[in-house]
Amino acid sequence: MVKHQPLQVYERQLCLSCLTGIYGCRWKRYQRSHDNSTKWECLWFIILFLTFILLLCWAFFWWSARNDYSEFNWLLYNRSGDWTDSTVAIVTTTAASFTYVAFLMILALCHIAVGQQLNLFWLHKTLVTAALLSTIAGLIYINRLWGDEWNTIVISLQSMGPFLHIGALAAITMLAWLVAGQVIHVERTSKCACTSFTLLLLGYLGAILCLYLAPLAITAPCLMDSDHLSPRPAVIGRRGAPTLAPENTFLSFTKALQQKVSGLEADVTISLDGVPFLMRDHSLRRTTDVDRLFPKRQFDGASSFSWAELSTLNAGQWFLRDDPFWIVQYMTPKERAQVANQSVCRLEEMLQLAVESNCSVLFHLRRPPLGHPRHVSWVNDTLQVVLRSGTPQKRVMWTPDWDREVVRQVASGFQQTSEEKLSTEALQDQGILQVYLRYNQVTRSDLREFSANNLSVTLYTVNEPWLYSALWCSGVSSVSSDAPHVLRNVPYPVWLMSPGEYCLIWILSDLISFAIIIGIFIFQKWRMSGVRSYNPEQIMLSAAVRRSSQDVSLMKEKLIFSGIYEDRLSFCTSHQGDLLLWSHACHVRVSLLTCALFSLIHF
Repeated sequence: MVKHQPLQVYERQLCLSCLTGIYGCRWKRYQRSHDNSTKWECLWFIILFLTFILLLCWAFFWWSARNDYSEFNWLLYNRSGDWTDSTVAIVTTTAASFTYVAFLMILALCHIAVGQQLNLFWLHKTLVTAALLSTIAGLIYINRLWGDEWNTIVISLQSMGPFLHIGALAAITMLAWLVAGQVIHVERTSKCACTSFTLLLLGYLGAILCLYLAPLAITAPCLMDSDHLSPRPAVIGRRGAPTLAPENTFLSFTKALQQKVSGLEADVTISLDGVPFLMRDHSLRRTTDVDRLFPKRQFDGASSFSWAELSTLNAGQWFLRDDPFWIVQYMTPKERAQVANQSVCRLEEMLQLAVESNCSVLFHLRRPPLGHPRHVSWVNDTLQVVLRSGTPQKRVMWTPDWDREVVRQVASGFQQTSEEKLSTEALQDQGILQVYLRYNQVTRSDLREFSANNLSVTLYTVNEPWLYSALWCSGVSSVSSDAPHVLRNVPYPVWLMSPGEYCLIWILSDLISFAIIIGIFIFQKWRMSGVRSYNPEQIMLSAAVRRSSQDVSLMKEKLIFSGIYEDRLSFCTSHQGDLLLWSHACHVRVSLLTCALFSLIHF
């Protein structure tokens, strides 16, 4: 007599197939498993998680450093001698890697949520390893080349602290569904439930508690009452408006004045015959066509050229060729013609613009090398040009430390400015009224100390609205910017919130998060309380009653041949002997094979 079990119906699960297929290349039902993940795969999950965290920090660093992309490209130019916008490749690669690893991380968490065994495909393992190693190499390289930029992360964390806190709180609240499922599963199935339950639950509760109390350590500068907001910081055009026109050219300073800047900043170099002109780089290769007119001298210092030679160079065509700020495509033909006709600008020309617009001037002097005819008189040459230009002395921010006392005697009205971070006592002893520093070199306490001693602070280079807003709330008096047209569109801080308002948001967010987490744990407990066993194949018994034959795929789950084998074995033993026994055994094997093939076809 044949013994068999009833037909069973498999429910199609497209989402589960995609989940296990993309993550582990397990597209077939029989390839799935609800067994516990192996230690090897658990290790790969840890590696994936660490790669995700590392890439998250790496991506956040480059988001914070967006303010200084031009500076990074300039550092690379000084090392390689070729100008390229390397930030495009870095940011694109970082975004692609982070998106890919984050997607795999989500798939892994979904595997855990539905109880599927982790089994990362070998191709994913290779790519994750490549992403991890390349990110570590990038961190080491940036730390050596651009180590000062790490402070920008601290500033951005302080500036965006309240919003990052709410985002992290939302993320860890959503993880409650996964944690609750795992805790309840461990409690029901594991013999060592007590230890696993305690460790998992305590770890999650510890993270939740840290996030709930994180606002106690958040000191965002814009968490203040609007009544205490200082006046809007003045904006100085650093090398004019280099994102709109070639830097340190007459057109660049004109563009900056059109953006209502309060001052102009430039880099001054002395020519071979004593004419101060504006040039940032040591050589002329990047911003002029010196390689075309003086090919044998293209690597020589800019101060080794006479003014007659400098005046023949074009200082605008490189801007159209390299397009360092991706704006050439938006220029009109007239604007491109203006850019293409720019020449090297003298200091006297910039000063005339400053006088006409009644704005301040700030310049940095580069001393000519030893053996240069103006190696000794470089400060006096510049000073005489400033005095002859008719620029009001109170509008001049004088930065060179060389012969500062002599300059103070000749031009007592100059605003003596220091480019070094000194103590307030040292600055007052030297008669310095202003400090000019990079924005990540000062803290809020430093700013309060400078303000208490009547010292004005100018910070560079500030191009992003969020950074400008943070410095505004910190009480900075002025900033130097490559993008004055961007800061002009920031009439008020990007965000400003009183401590009372944030305290209310903080408490409400914590209460809502706590209520949601408790609700998730209760619901998960109720949902899993009636589940006594878990069928890994999601077999739906009696599904044929609910579905038509056209909507389901039928498969014979089991066919027990014990009855057939016993009856026929008895018959063979009593009548036909060993030969018939062998024949019936073969028949049984054929029947088994046929049934297996039938099952595979319908599977």
